[in-house]
Amino acid sequence: MQKYSVNQYLIETVLAWVKSGEIAIPEIQRPFVWDGSKVRDLMDSLYQGYPVGYVIAWKNPNVKLKDGTLSEGKKILIDGQQRITALTAAILGQYVVNKNYKRVKIKIAFNPLDERFEVQNPAILKDKTWLPDIADAINGDLFDLAIKYFELNPEVDKKQAQNAFTKLVNIPKKQIGLIELAPDLDIETVTEIFIRINSKGVVLSQADFAMSKIASNAEYNGNELRKAIDYFCHLAIAPDYYRHIVDNDPAFASTELFQKMQWLKSETEDLYDPEYTDLIRVAFTSKFNRGKLSDLVSLLSGRNFETRTYEAAIAESSFALLREGVLNFINETNYKRFIMIVKSAGFISPKLIRSQNVLNFAYIVYLKLKDLGVNSVAIESHVRRWLVFSILTGRYSGSPESTFDYDIKQISKMPFAEYLQENEAGGLSEAFWDFSLPKSMDTSVTSSPYFLLFLAAQVKANDKGFLSKDISVCDLITHKGDIHHLFPKEYLKKNGLERGKYNQIANYAFMQSEINIKVGSKSPKEYFELINSQMQDQNLKISGISTQEDLLQNLEMNCVPLSIDNMSIQHYDYFLNARRKMMANKIREYYFSL
Repeated sequence: MQKYSVNQYLIETVLAWVKSGEIAIPEIQRPFVWDGSKVRDLMDSLYQGYPVGYVIAWKNPNVKLKDGTLSEGKKILIDGQQRITALTAAILGQYVVNKNYKRVKIKIAFNPLDERFEVQNPAILKDKTWLPDIADAINGDLFDLAIKYFELNPEVDKKQAQNAFTKLVNIPKKQIGLIELAPDLDIETVTEIFIRINSKGVVLSQADFAMSKIASNAEYNGNELRKAIDYFCHLAIAPDYYRHIVDNDPAFASTELFQKMQWLKSETEDLYDPEYTDLIRVAFTSKFNRGKLSDLVSLLSGRNFETRTYEAAIAESSFALLREGVLNFINETNYKRFIMIVKSAGFISPKLIRSQNVLNFAYIVYLKLKDLGVNSVAIESHVRRWLVFSILTGRYSGSPESTFDYDIKQISKMPFAEYLQENEAGGLSEAFWDFSLPKSMDTSVTSSPYFLLFLAAQVKANDKGFLSKDISVCDLITHKGDIHHLFPKEYLKKNGLERGKYNQIANYAFMQSEINIKVGSKSPKEYFELINSQMQDQNLKISGISTQEDLLQNLEMNCVPLSIDNMSIQHYDYFLNARRKMMANKIREYYFSL
């Protein structure tokens, strides 16, 4: 059986379908992530007659449109929305919501003399040889367009310009491919088709497909649920978007879901700003005890996994359970308490956690344990431990969805403390702490998860910056302090070391810039002679540290070998190896204190 048909349609036909609802774009306005240059390039490709790829629609789902009607027998667009939105913006002149959630117009200008497209700018508006907005040209009268242009530019080659005008206004007559999926396909087949069609481009993720599935359901208020997911993610990074929702979507603004997220209008915390993929994954996994979003798509369609049939009752209960999960996620108390727990582990800045999936599963652990009635003190410890354990072991860096699925099923079957202990025994052996972790620190990358963990450990311990009397690592991170070299970079370069050698995380420390400037390009032995001298004379010019006891304490908290005060270039390799072991040991002590 043919699973889909491939047809070519005139762009003006596809745009007419969008305007009439024959092609339904799921109700929520998704951010338009293309910049103006990509819209320009799309117009140029159409003008030149180049192919612009395919959009994909699934025939015959029931989709609630903005006028309240159902799109029975119509097509729901589930891949290619960026291209269709670009066409409506450039050709029809419609507004788009950009990636910053601002309502803007993207105006593409055209120069008929050299047949070139550009994003409209002030210089173009001053240049009479340009048509400032192709939407006006395409939707206007070709004859009037030519007359006005030639009045402004009497010296141009009229035949050349007229030919360019004709090609421009005929862009809507160009074709675009539409892949129409058969209406009787099951979800797994549709997903497989997406993966295969997009294997060399941007793959439509399971989360994208799940969101389209949610949005296209009116019977169980899926369209409202999708708005909640999208709007929460908008508000998390742009709180002023609250006013836009109230003014432009009063129906949603009156719902329980919106009432539960109103707290975001004054929220500025950026430690965990989820995208819709993160929100849906956490809500689903924490409530359904499953980690694969393909299962969510099937459940929302009513699939009975035992009988392999589709039942309305299962679809209804799945939407209800997902709604519970979304409400749990966006709940102010849950969200803020989770952030507080993450910060209590030393992760005070998003710069210290590079994996969103680590945060996602930590939030899943929090929500799951809370649902299970585990006491709050134990929850805090368990979430902190699992968060750091996941980073240490790179648990969600390979196949996160499969690991999510495995972990949530185990957590649902046994006490969490027991599961954590089992994983610690397997993943955090003595060999890990003594050999694997120090070896993993042999890198120059400041975004190394192990270096970031070391910094989190310093924050939690309230450590001071290297050679600082009062300024803490926390202060330096919060106020965008700098990471500097303990063996100064210029000193090492003068001694013939390459970039990969002098830029080592074991040679990095948060240090006040004014201290780093005074250290200059001296060897550790040289600048420590100055520090010791200033302590003896109590003439504190380099550092505020005034006693030997304070100095030793500062070196210890920064995991710097005490013998650094007598080190020169010949000691550098020894220094790196010694400090890696000290840093690993600090992380170990930090982990078991959580």
